[in-house]
Amino acid sequence: MSLKCAVELGIPDVIYNYGQPMPLSKLIASLKIHPSKTSFIYRLMRILIHSGFFATNKNVDDKDLEESFILTDSSVLLLMNNPLSIRPFLLLVMLDPILTNPWHKLSTWFQDDNPTAFETEYGIMFWRYASNVPKLNELFNNAMASDARFVSKLLVDEKCKGVFEGLESLVDVGGGTGTLAKTIAKSFSQLECTVFDLPHVIAGLEESENLKYVGGDMFDVIPPCNAVLLKWILHNWNDEECLKILGKCKKAIMKNGSKRGKVIIIDMVMKDDEKNGDDESLETQLFFDMQMLMYHAGKERTEKEWIKLIFSAGFSDYKITPILGIRSLIEIYP
Repeated sequence: MSLKCAVELGIPDVIYNYGQPMPLSKLIASLKIHPSKTSFIYRLMRILIHSGFFATNKNVDDKDLEESFILTDSSVLLLMNNPLSIRPFLLLVMLDPILTNPWHKLSTWFQDDNPTAFETEYGIMFWRYASNVPKLNELFNNAMASDARFVSKLLVDEKCKGVFEGLESLVDVGGGTGTLAKTIAKSFSQLECTVFDLPHVIAGLEESENLKYVGGDMFDVIPPCNAVLLKWILHNWNDEECLKILGKCKKAIMKNGSKRGKVIIIDMVMKDDEKNGDDESLETQLFFDMQMLMYHAGKERTEKEWIKLIFSAGFSDYKITPILGIRSLIEIYP
């Protein structure tokens, strides 16, 4: 919440626009805050420095020099105009009251029969709530788009480029407003890309030469294609539902008649040993697992759990490539 406050006050952007280490007095003068609150900015900055979101370059030998602040790699990712900004993801998906309120019902959820604490709070499942509440739908799509911009840079670099070679068609299932599919379509002009999502998500979106939008439900049917892309989809669902989704993916590939078909999954692969927890990325994965518990009745999976899911769905082989710290690229083949 301290970080949310700093971002909403515009502190990362103010320091960035200053162009050099920013003295505390200059920072306070640049913020739109009430005069009675100026003395509290240092306390806000102090906890965020300790957490690694800002840094100070004060010379400890010069006691008269005013403390100045600089950005760190983490706060650069929160700048408003950074093309890779994850600001919407932080403010909207992680910390908006719609999504923080159910956490107060977690203990209640353990005592009732609702699938998720989100349903304990609102009486309706997350996806249906989003389709009925434009604010949440917009917040969620903006957040997923910011994450997709972040991931798309990695998918089209040399390390992952081979994933799309030889493919003629790809369906991005649950692709939202198409941020990731647009990057793929632009980078691989031979690839016919389709964004497949619920009708209310893709309504009114503009298509391009090798990118189109199709409305539908992945539990009913997925359009035929060489490859199905599932970015942060399967962790939203329990094993039984994932098997249904993967079954529809396999049918889509087989209908296309391609012997080189595959499903491309971008998701977390949890470490098998939670006790070996000195790695911050593991802690992040564990937090995301709790999020899936809260909102979607889903889970983050270990490699053993992924293998079981893949073979139970009737696929014959797989390949896992770590691509971004907490996430991996999982290719599975019929």
